[in-house]
Amino acid sequence: MESRPVPVSLGEAFRFWLKLGFISFGGPAGQIAIMHAELVERRRWISEKRFLHALNYCMLLPGPEATQLATYIGWMMHRTWGGLVAGGLFVLPSVFILIALSWLYMAYGEVPAIAGLLYGIKPAVVAIVLAAAWRIGSRALKHPALWLISVAAFCAIALFEVPFPYIVAAAALAGAVGARFAPRVFSADGGHGAAAKHYGPAIIDDDTPTPEHARYRPRHLLAVAAAGIGLWAAVLGALTLAFGWQGTLAQMGWFFTKAALLTFGGAYAVLPYVYQAAVEHYQWLTATQMIDGLALGETTPGPLIMVVAFVGFVGGWSQALFGVEHLFLAGAAGACVAAFFTFLPSFLFIFAGAPLVEATHGDLKFTAPLTGITAAVVGVVGSLAVFFAQHVFVVAGGADWIAIAGAALALVALVRFKVGLIPLILSMGGAGLLLRLSGLS
Repeated sequence: MESRPVPVSLGEAFRFWLKLGFISFGGPAGQIAIMHAELVERRRWISEKRFLHALNYCMLLPGPEATQLATYIGWMMHRTWGGLVAGGLFVLPSVFILIALSWLYMAYGEVPAIAGLLYGIKPAVVAIVLAAAWRIGSRALKHPALWLISVAAFCAIALFEVPFPYIVAAAALAGAVGARFAPRVFSADGGHGAAAKHYGPAIIDDDTPTPEHARYRPRHLLAVAAAGIGLWAAVLGALTLAFGWQGTLAQMGWFFTKAALLTFGGAYAVLPYVYQAAVEHYQWLTATQMIDGLALGETTPGPLIMVVAFVGFVGGWSQALFGVEHLFLAGAAGACVAAFFTFLPSFLFIFAGAPLVEATHGDLKFTAPLTGITAAVVGVVGSLAVFFAQHVFVVAGGADWIAIAGAALALVALVRFKVGLIPLILSMGGAGLLLRLSGLS
């Protein structure tokens, strides 16, 4: 019988979360799959049931669910500092990388080498999302009823453009109603009464008592909420005092706060709102720049919603906030403001709400709706893969067969040969560069 892993220190956890921040490619589906492989299967820091219980809560929230899941697990293991480290390191590398890429983009414009790298990486991203959706679906969809919910969610969002919050509500209702008539289907074990896959004893196991710091206390919830709202008000107030309410940075703070609270179902659910405001209303950047920023966001580690850092950078640069001699500083300030106000609510939701969620662990009244939501999210992730494919495989002249072949090869490499994400991204980017420079693409 395998022994339980030795509890890890905050320093060891710090090193893991830092590494994860640099390898978390593939959007939320890919990032969640990486965390499952590392934390559940390999390191056994948390059991699969506890992992999925946390994931279900994060799926309910507005904001980037992979970032929130990392924050949740870090908080469970090492209290508030653990959550700050896990969530912060999940985000900060992509902020710095996007600031650097945004500077290159604004300072040097179109560069054939960069275009070639992006041409090769985009098909790999399609494959990464497809592979990750399959992995999550194979774990979550253990009964035909759950498959039905997943397919219905796919059709609702892909064919009828039903807003994601409505899909979440319908899936939760289906889980709640289904639990009354078929409790085994919507239990944490997931259909057919089969237990979730067990990888050996975990530090936070199925039967591990809830840590003292994770116990729900109404006074703690109010204190965390007050601290988070106070920090938000202080930073927004400082920007208003320094630059005026109509100043670009204050307006960015206010707008990205609203955007963060609407980010249900991943970045693509809120990108039309960001596009409409940033391009048409505030005119921080052009439509072409917004599309290019999305391409950069797709090919960097971290949550895809980090494209807001690109929007903030280009907005600060184009507005020349600190004069034409300090364009990089203005862009960096815009990127940091956009990222801060986008991700602050995520930390607040975890630190305030996770203790209540932990109190529901194993209670079918609460877990059944979340099981329904997980099934629906599999369908939504599948629709995102289709969205990626449409934009990568379809060009003005028709189908891009080179990109389609590249995605197919990448999918085989991921699923059949278990190739790592970093080698895959590097090799596909190199192939795209060679094709573009040789004039074959």
